[in-house]
Amino acid sequence: MFDEVFADGHTLIHRVDPRFRLAALILGAACLAVLQRAECAAAGLMGSAALLALSRPPLGPLFRRVLAVNGFIAFVWITVPATMPGEPVISCGLLSFSRQGVELAVLVTLKSNAILCLCLALAATMPSPTLGSALHSLRCPSKLVFLFLFTCRYIHVIAHEQRRLSTAARLRGFAPRTSLHSYRTLSRILGMVLARSHDHAIRIHEAMILRGFDGSFQSVAAFHAARADGLFLAVTSAALISLALLDRFPEVFGV
Repeated sequence: MFDEVFADGHTLIHRVDPRFRLAALILGAACLAVLQRAECAAAGLMGSAALLALSRPPLGPLFRRVLAVNGFIAFVWITVPATMPGEPVISCGLLSFSRQGVELAVLVTLKSNAILCLCLALAATMPSPTLGSALHSLRCPSKLVFLFLFTCRYIHVIAHEQRRLSTAARLRGFAPRTSLHSYRTLSRILGMVLARSHDHAIRIHEAMILRGFDGSFQSVAAFHAARADGLFLAVTSAALISLALLDRFPEVFGV
């Protein structure tokens, strides 16, 4: 279910210590999210895209992920300019698209794609167990780390159960329609998936207890930080913080 096609590589980004990559991602997402000027958001997008290019991602999976995210952003372009009050720039019958709404949609698009590129460059380039170990090393709550790791490990089991029940329903002549019978059948399939997932979770927990699980996170990953890792985090953090300050106090930079 969770393909890790971006994690296979030996680029400069892949060689950076996962903890430093994750710290740069957290700081970068926070700085990019608070930007209010389209020029700064565009600069953040170019920087994030440069990091993504350094990781040499496969173009097919990259295109699918970018398309999926921007499919949601398309709804922003459909609704925000038409509903946000302001100076009209386009009028089409009863609809009027405001300049403020268009500017907000542009800002949302730039920031969303910048954060997406940053996530693909810094987080998607490491396997799920490594990412979980890095989260634990950064003192992320253990329960959240467990939830992330078990989701990545067992989501395919839930998906397999859903496909099996759906196949069984189709073999018995079920065809989804807009009818009460279809809604009832789909809800029962969903209920069976949840019930069997709960039973499977109980068996997994009992098996872990039999193997000595005490509720603490035990990682086999060994991280070794180098000077280059600290330099990467310092340069990335300085660029992101400068961008946030430029957005907040442009007069200080003479902009």
